[in-house]
Amino acid sequence: MTSESTAQSPARQDGVRPRDAVFEQIVDGFGTVRIVPVDPAADAGLIHGWVTEERARYWGMTDHSHEQVLEIYEYLDSLTTHHAYLVERDGEPVALFQTYEPEADPVGECYDVQPGDFGVHLLICPAKGAPQRGFTGELLGAFIAYALANPAHRRIVVEPDARNTKAIERMVRAGFVLGPEIDKPEKRARLAFLSRDAMARRG
Repeated sequence: MTSESTAQSPARQDGVRPRDAVFEQIVDGFGTVRIVPVDPAADAGLIHGWVTEERARYWGMTDHSHEQVLEIYEYLDSLTTHHAYLVERDGEPVALFQTYEPEADPVGECYDVQPGDFGVHLLICPAKGAPQRGFTGELLGAFIAYALANPAHRRIVVEPDARNTKAIERMVRAGFVLGPEIDKPEKRARLAFLSRDAMARRG
């Protein structure tokens, strides 16, 4: 069952105040997935811990200080074209999710942006305990549902680092169609697209 919600989440284990969700999805056998806006002051420490791990090297922030992370997310918070979110599973933060309008982003200079394109970035946080089979796939399903909940979004665009074969293969399994490799100032990326029509055909 999927629903958009403005209800507040239960108190998080890290003590951060509850905040309104932009999207909520109850996934049978997995839990409640909620997408909530990043609060830079409250979340910079959590995000810094995630993005500076070696496993997050393709995020491009492993050498950033806490202050640099705070500045970046304060800047994102000031924009109307780019947004950052934490993803909670049953009240526990499990991923960092960012969205952007490609025409207002450097990636828009690297491909032919189509009306309704909606860009996303995704970082899954380190697993606590034993890895859970299907965990990333369930989260991806929630992100896709959120992105396509807005009828103006006709196609989801991702651009993982071209070296990140694991992420690229995961996107293909989720239904994304690979596009060309592009050169951005910070990385060589591989474009991939998932259209609303393609999702409808997948059922």
